[in-house]
Amino acid sequence: MSTERSEAGAAPGDATGAELPVLWPGVARSVWIGDDGVIETLDNAAALRRALRNPPLVCHLQAARRRLRSRDLAGLDVLELFAFVHPARFVLPTPRGLAEFLRLAPPRDAVEEALVLPEAVQVLCDDLADDADTAAGSIARAMHLSGWGWAPLVLEVLGIDPADVQGFPEDHQAWSQLQEWSESGPEAWPGSEPVTAEESVTRLGTLLGPQAESRPGQVGYAAAAAGAFLPRERQGAPKVVLAEAGTGVGKTLAYIAPASIWAERNRGTVWISTYTRNLQQQIDGELDRMYPDPVGKARNVVVRKGRENYLCLLNLEETTRSFGRMPGSGAALGLMARWTMATRDGDLSGGDFPAWLADLMEHRDTLGLADRRGECIHSLCRHHDRCFVEKSARMARRARLVIANHALVMSQAASAIEVSRLPTRYIFDEGHHLFDAADSAFSLHLSGREAAHLRSWLAGGGSRRTRTGVLQRSQRLTESDPEAGAVLERVRRAAGGLPDGGWLDRIEGDQPAGPAELFLARVRGQVLARNQGSPAAYSMETHLSPPVDGLIEAADALHAVLDALAAAMTALSGVLARVLDTEAAVLEAVTRSRIAVLIRLLDQRRTDVVVPWCRMLEILRAGGQEGFIDRFEISCAGGRVYDVGMHRHWIDPTRPLHGAVFAAAHGAIVTSASLRDASGDDEADWKAAEARTGLHHLPEPAHRARFDSPFDYAERTRVFIVVDVERDDPDQVAAAYRELFLAANGGSLGLFTAVARLRATYARIAEPLDQAGVTLYAQHVDGLDVSTLVRIFRAEENACLLGTDAVRDGVDVPGRSLRLIAFDRVPWPVPGIVHTTRRAAFGGRDYDDMLVRLKLRQAFGRLLRRESDKGVFVMLDRRMPGRFRTAFPDATPVARCGLAEAIGEIRQFLAPG
Repeated sequence: MSTERSEAGAAPGDATGAELPVLWPGVARSVWIGDDGVIETLDNAAALRRALRNPPLVCHLQAARRRLRSRDLAGLDVLELFAFVHPARFVLPTPRGLAEFLRLAPPRDAVEEALVLPEAVQVLCDDLADDADTAAGSIARAMHLSGWGWAPLVLEVLGIDPADVQGFPEDHQAWSQLQEWSESGPEAWPGSEPVTAEESVTRLGTLLGPQAESRPGQVGYAAAAAGAFLPRERQGAPKVVLAEAGTGVGKTLAYIAPASIWAERNRGTVWISTYTRNLQQQIDGELDRMYPDPVGKARNVVVRKGRENYLCLLNLEETTRSFGRMPGSGAALGLMARWTMATRDGDLSGGDFPAWLADLMEHRDTLGLADRRGECIHSLCRHHDRCFVEKSARMARRARLVIANHALVMSQAASAIEVSRLPTRYIFDEGHHLFDAADSAFSLHLSGREAAHLRSWLAGGGSRRTRTGVLQRSQRLTESDPEAGAVLERVRRAAGGLPDGGWLDRIEGDQPAGPAELFLARVRGQVLARNQGSPAAYSMETHLSPPVDGLIEAADALHAVLDALAAAMTALSGVLARVLDTEAAVLEAVTRSRIAVLIRLLDQRRTDVVVPWCRMLEILRAGGQEGFIDRFEISCAGGRVYDVGMHRHWIDPTRPLHGAVFAAAHGAIVTSASLRDASGDDEADWKAAEARTGLHHLPEPAHRARFDSPFDYAERTRVFIVVDVERDDPDQVAAAYRELFLAANGGSLGLFTAVARLRATYARIAEPLDQAGVTLYAQHVDGLDVSTLVRIFRAEENACLLGTDAVRDGVDVPGRSLRLIAFDRVPWPVPGIVHTTRRAAFGGRDYDDMLVRLKLRQAFGRLLRRESDKGVFVMLDRRMPGRFRTAFPDATPVARCGLAEAIGEIRQFLAPG
């Protein structure tokens, strides 16, 4: 098909200063706008041939490469220009997203989507000309010398002649532009003034505003939540509210109401903890109601995550040294510099960082610049006074509300040296995930990757920051101590028994070097001996007993290495402490700080890593320890082995959760839409909720509160269990998804219990859906993070999305953008060693049933987010037991039927009107 350009869009050359064609690819066919202004719809093979001859203007080059199945496709990506002009601003990486952000007419079809791209370039150039900051020119110069495709146009807009750009300017160094944070005195211990139910309800009304519709469930929740902000009566007995609130109750503002009053009245901080980044973002957005002024909000609200989520300025600096010398890095580093100077808090995962940028650029130059666990050198770093992590931690101590995640809360509590520095009040939203979060936080892993990282941290030679290890830093600081040399050599010798670079290749080739690699080789051998198939296809595991020949001896040898390492690290801490003492009169402040940090880091690694590893090896002879699950594993991902090791889990991880978090707290709310099981036995269901959240360990029972959803499920929802699709036949499953999505005319979410089945379905249905005008996105296929995929799905009313658990949990898609959810099969737990042990400990089949019902409840809860929504839930598994019907609200119509009957009913039920 070929047509002349309509008046809706400007020619690409009008915006870019060069006659560029435009490419917008679909799954099978693409829109091509030639430099002569002719619009054509071509099959993808023909579009690719043209694009290879004449690189076009595109939106999301990596997505275009995936669609056209060519890594060689080149072109100018309008998203790169957007990231330069509007750093730290999110836009959906689609023409529709660009049009919405730039206030262009929304495109109605693929041709109009292609026409958006040159218009977007022109608007972006106008925006840059109107609001260019002083650093833009310096960074653009550096990017021009690195060969960035947009640089000539950007320099022209900024009034800079490209011919005059010579040599890299120094002021492109983003870290030098950041404001330093400053220390403040310790915060006073918060007061204990209570919050009454009446005050909580009044504050809720203020947050909602006078025009808001009154919701009795939300009012009742706010009143009940105030109970978590009463003063505790005795140590170790916090005031806890366990609150289940169905979809639509409005629990977020209902718990913010008493939390904000308590924080203001007692000059304390309430930590709101979530499991998913999506919910962190939603809560942050809700708090705009309370703090409409961004400055006031920044002072009172802090979003906190683990340090591995934040940009490391030292990583950025060391990578930026390669500007112009590392192929392909110039554009990424320039855009990262722009973002660094504009970001609110340096958060690379779910903050103001455009996640699609990591898909456009090399990982090493974007997300690879994050602060990695265990690598931070704290005050030894020259960027410490500007560090995003340190700034965030200090702001959190003075904030009124901190929005964190379960993993950070637990790791912070478990490693706290001073209990007085921990929060006293918590709100755990997505509380049904506390068990899994605790399992992850309190498990131990003696693996090749972990041990190799410890070696590089000590001796150097690993990643950017660990090239200079602790030993080298200590050597410079202990030159005056006569015993330092011998102690440093002890640490070096002991660390030499840990895995070095290439360890995995050596143990797979049965040529281990050193005690640790020999132990890992024996572990690998035992796992392979007790399993079938290839370890690259999927992760494998086995029990500790009975051990293969040589395993116990290898474990003893490794234990001796770790024992020696722990003793040597203790001795090195002693040498460093002695230098602090003997040279107290002459040490400069910065040197004292560096020594103190090294002592703390050495002690922390010894206590949290080396000593626990020794204990794990000690129980190997006994084959395990009561209360724990120990196993060996070969870990695989993406079709390759990446780790081998020994793993330890608590059978009940809520035990350490209680000891580290709840026992030290004064009050807490644990809440979710699906806390309780739906077995039909109300008391048993509450007890299940208390067991999954750790509240059964409390010395005083939690206050239980339940608020049902206000939605009319009988009128607004349907559930179909399809009985004539063979779940193990990928063609039948794919055909079912295709027809269901077409029946709903998009707005559908397909959930899978295995990534392989998701990909197989996508490959079969993407093209026919595209031909029908329905766009299909997929986790593990599109190369975008889950949050971005969900935002695209939410914005495009007739799109479809395939995903796994990460898409199911914590996703808020109101309106017609989500009107159908289809599960490929009943989400039974994977029967691995950990689950099998817990199943035996927690109730056998009833435990499995509870986990399945909770997953079904979570998925079903995505359908209705407001009263006007309508939704259909489909299970493509005839084996779904009837007892799982209780996972759905009582009034929900549930039917077992064939696919054709379900499709007919769905078409009629979801028809507009």
